Parts: sequence; C-alpha cells; structure tokens
Amino acid sequence: MTERPALLLVHGAWHGPWCWEPLKALLENDGWRVGTVDLPSVAPATAPRHGMYDDASAVRAAIEEIGGPVVVVAHSYGGIPVTEGAAGLPGVEHLVYVAAFQIDVGDSLLSTIGGTPPPWWQVDGEVIRPLTPETVFFNDVGDAPVDRLETQSYAAVTDRLTQAAWHTVGSTYVVCENDNAIPVFAQDAMAQRATSVQRLPPGHSPFLSRPAELAAIITTAAVTLPRRSSPASG
Repeated sequence: MTERPALLLVHGAWHGPWCWEPLKALLENDGWRVGTVDLPSVAPATAPRHGMYDDASAVRAAIEEIGGPVVVVAHSYGGIPVTEGAAGLPGVEHLVYVAAFQIDVGDSLLSTIGGTPPPWWQVDGEVIRPLTPETVFFNDVGDAPVDRLETQSYAAVTDRLTQAAWHTVGSTYVVCENDNAIPVFAQDAMAQRATSVQRLPPGHSPFLSRPAELAAIITTAAVTLPRRSSPASG
C-alpha cells in the first residue's frame, strides 16, 4: 500500500462517539486519520426517533465525507448500519466488527436474537433503555460511563438489512470473550462470515478496557486488508 486508509469508528446502541475517545487518541497519535459517526437512532427521549436505515445513511455519508480508502470499524449494534451503509461503496477497503452484529440480508437485530427482547432491555414505547449497563457493557471498565448512555430507538432493532457489505468486502471479527451483552457463542457464529477472526479477553467495551490491544488489531487489519475473491454466503 502507498497510502494508509482512514479509519471510521461506528458506535453501538445507547452509546455515542465519546466511547471511542481512548482508542481514537491512540490511533491518531500513531498517525492514523480517524473519523467517527453520531448515529441518529441514539438520542434523548425527547428527540425524534430514527431507525437503522437512518443510521446506515449516516454511515454512508461519513464514509463519503472522509474520502479515499477507508476501513470501517463497528461495535455491537453498529455492525448492522455499517453492513447496510457500506455496501457498494468503492472506497471501503475492509470492515472490522468488534463484538458486533455481522448479520445478513433480511435479518434485524431483534430477529437475530430470537425475536424477544433480552431481560436487560427496558422497552418503553418507541425507545429502549439498558438495565444494569455497568455489568452488561462495562464489567471490566473502571469508572464505568453509565451516565453517558442515552435511549435507543426501538425501530433500529427491527429494521431489516436490504444489503450486506461483508459479502464483497473483507472483514475481521473481534470476539470479546468476557462479553455480557453478546454471548461468545453468538459472536463465534457471526464470525464465521468474516475473512479473519481475532479474539480479545475483555468484556463488551474493549475500546475502554483494552484500547491498545484493540488498536493493534484494527491497524493490522487496515494494513493487510484481506479480501474475498468471491461473495460470501450467510
């Protein structure tokens, strides 16, 4: 490669770009150009509600804005709008799914987990709040940033994919082995769709608990850029 790709970091449900701050600082200090996305489905309860397609549009706009070759890094729910929004964009060189939903066309987050909200979701009309996020998201994070979490649009978890970028773009799946949000067996199943698989010991938020280790995986993927020679199957 003659040019390093840019890195675009896409947060998951209830979170915002703030969650990437430790990782982003490490990457930028190492000379990487890093962007983030503010997903519109995450907002205070008084804001208009948006779904996954709005998030995918935001991802697509961010990819086009950052320009040049780009590696898109998705966390958790963020894997779904990345899968939708990155499809067909020639600048996307690689996808990194960090304990993320790498699902297929026709699937939604809710359908992937069996159609029933997990017990740690509090569904309140059009929005969802996470119960016990300190143990679900931040079980290995000191000074857990629970107060920075927002409500999440329920529509975002029911909207179904119409396209899937990982069919034609190489991808790395990062399995987090002490994750209390997405069980390891579910991550392992989704990781079968990836070009390569890496494993980390932390919980659901390695960008906070192990940012240096996660940075090493992302930058290695960005440099090697493994590709598929033919579309993947589900």
